[in-house]
Amino acid sequence: MRAKMQSAPDAPILLFDSGVGGLTVLAELRRVLPEVPVLYVADTAGLPYGEKTEAQIAARVAGLLGRLSERFAPRLITIACNTASTIALGMVRDVLQVPIVGTVPAIKPAAAMTRTGTIGLLGTAATIRQAYVDQLEAEFAADKRLLRHAAPELVQAAEAFLRGAAVDPAAIATAVSGLREQPGGDSIDTVVLACTHFPLLVDKLSHAFGPEVRFIDGAAGIARRIAHLVEGQPFIRKSPDRALFTGTGDDLDMIAPALLSYGITQCDWF
Repeated sequence: MRAKMQSAPDAPILLFDSGVGGLTVLAELRRVLPEVPVLYVADTAGLPYGEKTEAQIAARVAGLLGRLSERFAPRLITIACNTASTIALGMVRDVLQVPIVGTVPAIKPAAAMTRTGTIGLLGTAATIRQAYVDQLEAEFAADKRLLRHAAPELVQAAEAFLRGAAVDPAAIATAVSGLREQPGGDSIDTVVLACTHFPLLVDKLSHAFGPEVRFIDGAAGIARRIAHLVEGQPFIRKSPDRALFTGTGDDLDMIAPALLSYGITQCDWF
C-alpha cells in the first residue's frame, strides 16, 4: 500500500482535458471548493482524442501527466475527459504517486432518471466503443435501451464556441439525428453527455431535442469525489489560477475571456 503523501497548502488540483471541455468540471468544482488552487491543462496539440487509437491516447496521457506531476506537484489529478479516462485511467494510477479521479459516462444516474427506458449517449468514437461503457450498461442499464452515437463534430463546435465563434447548426442537427434515427430513438427522454465538451452546448442540444429530453453528465459527481478526497486539507492560493495549453498557436487571446469566467486569469503554452 502506498503511503499517503502530504501536499503543500498551495499544491493545486490539476484538471486535465484534451481541450476546454474540462472547464465544465471546473465550474462544478468551484461550487464545492471555491478556495482550492487549480491548474487547468488542455492538450490542444493532441485534440481530438476521440479519433485516436487507444494506444496513442494511453501513451500521450500517461506521458503528459507524468511530466506535469513532476513539474507542478499537484495534490490531486482529475482526468476531466471521458475518452482519456476510459482508456488510460488505470495505467496512470499505476505509475503516479498522486490521487487520480477519472471521468466516466453517467449511465447509472441516467438509468434512474429515464421514464421511457430509452437513453441516448453522445460521446467520442473512442469512448462509445470502450468495453468499460459496455460494463456500465450491463451493470446499471441492463433493463434499459442505450443508444450510442459518436459526435466528434460537437467537440469542435464546443472548442469554437468558447473562443467566441458561432456554433454550426449542422453539428447540433447531426448529433441529434444520430440518436433519433436509430431504432427506438424517438423514445429517448434522457441523454448522457459522455464528453466534458458537450455540456458547453447543452442549451442548443436541449432546443434541438425538445423539452421532453433531460441531460446528464458527470461533472457534479466528479466535484463531489474531489471534495471528499481532499477533505480536511489546508488550501492557500499564493498565485492566480492558470491554464496551460500544449503545442503552440495564436488563439490564447481568443480563449482568455472564457477562461476568466471560470476564474482562470493566466494562460500560457506548456
